[in-house]
Amino acid sequence: MDAAALLDRLASLLDPGGVLRGDDEAALVRYCRDWSGDHVGRPLAVIRPGSTEQVAESVRLCFESGVPVVPQGGNTGLVAGGIPTEDGREVVLSLERMNRIRTIDAASFSIVAEAGCILADLHQAAEAVDCALPLSLGAQGSCQIGGNVSTNAGGVNVLRYGMTRDLVLGLEVVLPGGRIWHGLRRLRKDNTGYDLRQLFIGAEGTLGVITAVALKLFPRPTELHTAIVGVDSVAAALDLYARARTGLSDLLSAFELIPRACFDLVLADRPDWQEPFARPTPVTVLMEASASGLVDVGGPFARFLEDRIEAGQVLDGTLAQSRAQAAAFWRWREEVVEAQHRRGRHLRTDISVPIAALADFIAAADGAMAAIVPSVRAIAYGHVGDGNIHYNVLPPAGLPLPEAVALLAHCEELLFTLVDRFDGSISAEHGIGRLKRSHFLQRLTPVEASLMRTIKSGIDPAGLMNPGRILS
Repeated sequence: MDAAALLDRLASLLDPGGVLRGDDEAALVRYCRDWSGDHVGRPLAVIRPGSTEQVAESVRLCFESGVPVVPQGGNTGLVAGGIPTEDGREVVLSLERMNRIRTIDAASFSIVAEAGCILADLHQAAEAVDCALPLSLGAQGSCQIGGNVSTNAGGVNVLRYGMTRDLVLGLEVVLPGGRIWHGLRRLRKDNTGYDLRQLFIGAEGTLGVITAVALKLFPRPTELHTAIVGVDSVAAALDLYARARTGLSDLLSAFELIPRACFDLVLADRPDWQEPFARPTPVTVLMEASASGLVDVGGPFARFLEDRIEAGQVLDGTLAQSRAQAAAFWRWREEVVEAQHRRGRHLRTDISVPIAALADFIAAADGAMAAIVPSVRAIAYGHVGDGNIHYNVLPPAGLPLPEAVALLAHCEELLFTLVDRFDGSISAEHGIGRLKRSHFLQRLTPVEASLMRTIKSGIDPAGLMNPGRILS
């Protein structure tokens, strides 16, 4: 059937407002632009099913018509994986109406939620039964759990709880052509055949549409202690991390690296904010430890910091005395992202290297960036505990957009070459999407490429499920 007939069929299938047609620009704009605002597409239409069955029938109709389908969650991604291309051929399938929590079981520490559930809402639901969902992201007030799973989101608690894939017990997925895989079993141990759920986690919607997720919950921390400390170098921060892992063991849940350039950027945008220390330090670390039940965290955490201050490793530090003060510490980390966003077009990366190589990588990257244009501004920060650094680059102020785009592309190429030298990854948590596809394909070995294309063609032989993302 032609496009008009397809949209009429979809409109008759879905609830009122379930189909937004491509000529309704005002209604479509939020589905066509990513968070950065740098990338804009134009869909044939946006469809908003309200049930798994409606998703399945919608996908079936699109595939019978040869129309590509782009699954979309909260649209907080940064690699153009969930926004349509500009040719007006793709249908965006938004999961926003599928936002129900199906079950929550405190006894088995699990929750089953539909893909459109906002991550922050799942946090609240878990806390209501005295549990915790440890996936913590800057966009948690708007990102959706289906998108988190589809991109294998990371966040600040990876060092203790792992990536999103480590939290997933089961999935419900609509496959290309409209079949439904009912894989929402909440077993902790299941050793029967291939682990199919892992195919769809991190696949960015290229193998199917995740419609519901079963997730692990954990005991809600009854103690949560946050500290902001200053050290004299990235190498000193890495040594502090190693000592904290030994001294605090699995109680350490977050360890964030925030070099001085980040604070300078924030203070330029927020002149009313005050330095966290009496004297600025070259590198700041934001660290957190937590536990539940009878375990004492506060005493060991305070003693650990006192010992490091006495040893001269920590130059200055403050242990939060309340949840409000802890939240204020975390706002420094969050504001780094916002301050960059307000500067306009810039390079965002989410690379990873072996933890022990972080200091050397950042030093090498700083040197490479300075050699390109001395006035280019490098902003590096991230998650020390998993080797993930957001090494971002701001172009010189006033540089015309075409020149800025070319400069940032050159910076990205050099950074990724350095990542290769340090045996790292060009994407630690944001995924590949369309923006990193060429870089990704260049780095695939023949065996990896063969295996991935076999999986893609075996599940989506028509190539209509989020085409052009990850693989060409």
